[in-house]
Amino acid sequence: MYKASRFSPLASVIRHTVITLPTPVNISTWWNFGSLLGVCLATQIFSGLVLSLHFTAHTDLSFYVVIQSFGDVYYNWWFRALHANGASFFFIGLYLHIARGMYYGSYVFKEVWSVGVVILLLVMASAFLGYVLPWGQMSFWGATVITSLFSALPIIGSDVVIWLWGGFSVDNATLTRFFGLHFLLPFTVAGLAGLHLFFLHDQGSSNPLGVSSDFNKVVFHHYYVLKDLVGVCFFVGPLLGLVYFYPWLLGDPENFIEGNPLVTPHHIQPEWYFLFAYAILRAVPNKLGGVVALAAAVLILFYMPFSPKTSIKGLSFYPWGKVLFFSLIGVFILLTWAGSKPVEEPYVVVSQVLSFLYFFYFLLIGPLTRIQDKLL
Repeated sequence: MYKASRFSPLASVIRHTVITLPTPVNISTWWNFGSLLGVCLATQIFSGLVLSLHFTAHTDLSFYVVIQSFGDVYYNWWFRALHANGASFFFIGLYLHIARGMYYGSYVFKEVWSVGVVILLLVMASAFLGYVLPWGQMSFWGATVITSLFSALPIIGSDVVIWLWGGFSVDNATLTRFFGLHFLLPFTVAGLAGLHLFFLHDQGSSNPLGVSSDFNKVVFHHYYVLKDLVGVCFFVGPLLGLVYFYPWLLGDPENFIEGNPLVTPHHIQPEWYFLFAYAILRAVPNKLGGVVALAAAVLILFYMPFSPKTSIKGLSFYPWGKVLFFSLIGVFILLTWAGSKPVEEPYVVVSQVLSFLYFFYFLLIGPLTRIQDKLL
């Protein structure tokens, strides 16, 4: 009896949040990405913990420790490839999860959406910090370029950069604190993911019809548990394919060269999942303006819950909404392409035009939604 009462609160929480959770009967495969992101987060934390056991945060050792571990530590290559490619799949899931929320109007749940955007920001920060740790050429120069952006801040900019570096350049102190933050941030993300789920279960999940109904629902288990497991299988398959056959396909060859402050790479660029923001940063000729545009490219998602409301949630029922949404997807893909190109013509002009269209979408969506709602 003692053991049953001891574990009953936990069993009750699991039962009400997973097993008997009322779930709309008509949610589609696009709602699978929440659970897939949970699997990605667990995979990244586990593989990161294994890699941290064989890592030394020192500028003289980090690069050689990573290379040596490939041959001297059993399956270290597998965990490294899983961790690196898992980050890419994590961002694929994040971007698709956000796109689904925008298309079907999930942003009307302010608490759920706001916590989700904070999670996105922390995941982006963690991914950047982790990219620096192998101390390759692109890692070193990426850290130098991105942290130097804070110098554009008025008055306190230079002090902030010195504080981030732990000195007057990207060096051993920078690598040490980046390693510590990269280790801690995923656990913070896991805590916020729990808060995200709490608000979601408190307010209820959205659905493709954009209407609220307390009657047309089924329990989460076993209907959607099995559906999520099928989604995990389809998601993990391509990830393992990359790990085993093309482990470095999404990486940069420059990162197989030790970081050297005396040799600047011909073309400095971040990982592919940051290229859209990098293109927006380069599109603005003023340094402070570029930093503001870079931050706004992600922070503008906080505006979505406060945009004009409609009688029907989401854009899927509005012809103009569909056109605008898929235009935004096209702009996002083109920005990613432009960010991978050198800082020269015509790519600078192309980035400027695409950046304008990216922000124009968020300015246009509100007035058009209000007009459409009056016509219905």
